[in-house]
Amino acid sequence: MFDLGAAELLVIVIVAVIVIGPKDMPVALRMAGRWIGKVRQVSSQFRTGFDSMIREAELEDMEKKWKEQNEAIMAKAPALGASAESTLDADDPAPNMDSELGEEMIGPPAAYDQSSDVEADDASEPKGEA
Repeated sequence: MFDLGAAELLVIVIVAVIVIGPKDMPVALRMAGRWIGKVRQVSSQFRTGFDSMIREAELEDMEKKWKEQNEAIMAKAPALGASAESTLDADDPAPNMDSELGEEMIGPPAAYDQSSDVEADDASEPKGEA
């Protein structure tokens, strides 16, 4: 922001010591530090507020796009849903096939539930022993 090098800082310090004097220098530096802190705090609050306003505007734009896409999909969905249901009813290749694995199921789907195996293992362990 302010492109100050070592030479410029040295000139500023020398001028400050001459103008303010070595006796009042600590008080002046403290006051300058407070002002700089306040300026940083105000600029931070401004930047945070500005960023949140931008985020809200972007979210509103995204919600608008999502709503338009959703409406377009829902407009196509009744036509697709009716044709898909009629296709599924007519072409049910194997009602006893597991769709994920492509294997024939021998029993009801609960027989393949792994949570029942975990519960059986827990029941065989003695309770109360650590």
